[in-house]
Amino acid sequence: MTLRPPGADYTISVVGDRRSPLRDFYHQLLRRPWWVTIATISAAFLIANTIFALAFAVTGGIAHSDRHSFVDAFFFSVQTMGTIGYGAMYPDSPGANLLVVGESITSLLLTALSTGLVFAKFSRSTARILFTREVAIAPVNGVPTLMIRLGNMRGNQIVDVQIRAVITRTEQTAEAGTFYRMHDLKLTREHSLSLSRSWSVLHSITFDSPLHGQTPESCAQADLELQIMVVGMDDITMQPIHAAHRYFARQLLWGARHADILSESPDGNLILDLNKFHDTIPAQPTEGFPYPRP
Repeated sequence: MTLRPPGADYTISVVGDRRSPLRDFYHQLLRRPWWVTIATISAAFLIANTIFALAFAVTGGIAHSDRHSFVDAFFFSVQTMGTIGYGAMYPDSPGANLLVVGESITSLLLTALSTGLVFAKFSRSTARILFTREVAIAPVNGVPTLMIRLGNMRGNQIVDVQIRAVITRTEQTAEAGTFYRMHDLKLTREHSLSLSRSWSVLHSITFDSPLHGQTPESCAQADLELQIMVVGMDDITMQPIHAAHRYFARQLLWGARHADILSESPDGNLILDLNKFHDTIPAQPTEGFPYPRP
């Protein structure tokens, strides 16, 4: 089995996992785009009708149809499964009536499953959180600071927002073993009352930071990954939503900061320029950068 972590450009191959093609199929459809769900429901409908059409063509017993005609049997099956009932064709033999009973039960099950799936997709709240393409590292008040900008791309508000950041890197243990260790990053602010448009996530690289003493070369050598998670409540549906993003060592920009996207117009109103959301500008390092001395 092959897995692809969210936001990652690599896959994880799992050896020894027992194959179960139908396992979590429902959740897979919930996560897939709408066209995949509609295509799956349509395919299931057509396959079921094809199977019953073959049975009707072999059994016969459909009034006003060509005996053993697959086309007539297929259209009769569609009318039966869709509970259309034009009346032009109808079963007139015990075998055909038994097939109609079986198809009616199948139709009820397919309709219930499809209705539940479509309703679940409609009622499922999802976040549209935009993360900057790169992570900027530059001094803030003389302290090296890791900076990530995120924004809410919907017109609603996400209330009671919690944000977490974790770095994962390869480390060597005392026994000369390789360990993939996770470190929590202490953020300047981990909670906000609401998120409407933009928020800058900051982590000060002080002496107790897992990033203290690191360089672009050491981060690349340790296969460093930075994962950020945003959790909150949709103020319209009042359902919890979340979004996550993953950065790699090559996406860390040392000595740069994100360009300012908030400005004031001549009439005193504020302008939020999302066209500059991913823009970065060089940062002038302060004395002792990138790591201050005690």
